[in-house]
Amino acid sequence: MAVVKRLMAGAGLSALLVAGSATPAGAAPAERDPGLDRRGLQETLDATHQAGMYGVYSAVRDGRRDWQGAAGVADVATRRPVRAEMRHRVGSITKTFVSVAILQQVERGAVELDAPVARYLPGLIPGERGRKITVRMLLNHTSHIGDYIAGAFPSLLEGSPASLDDNRFRTFEPGELVELGLAAAPTGEPGTAPGSYSNTNYVIAGLLLEKVTGVDAEKYVTREVIRRAGLRHTSFPRTPHIPGPHSKAYESLFGWIDPPRDYSVYDMSWAGTAGAVVSTMDDLNRFYRALLRGELIGSEQLAQMQTTVTVLAGGGAIDYGLGLYFVDLPCGRFWGHDGGVFGMGTQSLSSPDGSRQLSFGLNRTKYQRIDENGNIEISPVDVALGSHFLLALCGPDTARTATGPSMSFKPFATDRVLVKR
Repeated sequence: MAVVKRLMAGAGLSALLVAGSATPAGAAPAERDPGLDRRGLQETLDATHQAGMYGVYSAVRDGRRDWQGAAGVADVATRRPVRAEMRHRVGSITKTFVSVAILQQVERGAVELDAPVARYLPGLIPGERGRKITVRMLLNHTSHIGDYIAGAFPSLLEGSPASLDDNRFRTFEPGELVELGLAAAPTGEPGTAPGSYSNTNYVIAGLLLEKVTGVDAEKYVTREVIRRAGLRHTSFPRTPHIPGPHSKAYESLFGWIDPPRDYSVYDMSWAGTAGAVVSTMDDLNRFYRALLRGELIGSEQLAQMQTTVTVLAGGGAIDYGLGLYFVDLPCGRFWGHDGGVFGMGTQSLSSPDGSRQLSFGLNRTKYQRIDENGNIEISPVDVALGSHFLLALCGPDTARTATGPSMSFKPFATDRVLVKR
């Protein structure tokens, strides 16, 4: 049996790119095709379900036009159908919310991006490393602090789900997660590129936010980001249960859990300010639209968020800013984030002006298999989902000219594992 050598950054989908579709370096992104192909969007969701995804839901926006759809089941036992408006654990998309909150404090003069973390949290990061790592390095993953995931879920290093079951109702304190991250081997020197994606950075960011505001970080983000953006179905749940109508969350762990197991009831303290938010696909579109249109932070701080560095994430690389990254498609550049927890994956991307948007959620994760070289094999789900992705963001004209396996999704970031025989 393959042994997991390294688990990067958590349980997420992370940067799902349409393979072969990125705009070549130095090329100007093409204009987006107009219009929403509502029938085609539903057909591609149906195809994703038929390819093996239990349930998928999506929200697409083009200017003032919206479309929402769903396909499949929320519960494989009862065959209860998924619905487009279901609540969903969005994982590392939480990082964008937390980054916005930190940048609000930068605007108010309470935080300096290039100040050492030790100014705000003295002694938390010991030694010289604590004096070198800045707030910016936390937010863009160039701190090179290790990830706590392997320490919190050690059985994953052996390809076993035992830790997932052991921790279902375990409460992790933020300080405990930070200690696990700091105990892991550093991935490089602070501030050097490429960076290395680590959930520990955003747990520390949450502690920093709490220190400078005097308010619990999750409460502050709720008040100053979620409510200001007008999100009605987004929250940090107070219990292991997802509030409101929701799907179950099925984890396959690349075939090591067979049949897939439901983890929809789970204490999310292991993710905290790095990944515990619950939202809907429509709320995610509203959030990123508000952010990109300057309704949550000003233009200067938004420009900071969109200043990117190369960050390694699970064997791949992404262009990562401050809680935000971009993807170049044939029809243009899109900003956003993705996320995943055990059993639920999410992607949210928006055009720079927030006019063209896609957010989708999946209720089964790590459904792919790993080959003998440790690479994730493309699944029929990835091919079908790639068609939906391209149709939603680029429109029918571009989607018609780019089809087939070469346009399938290639997960390469926070859920990617490296294995050895």
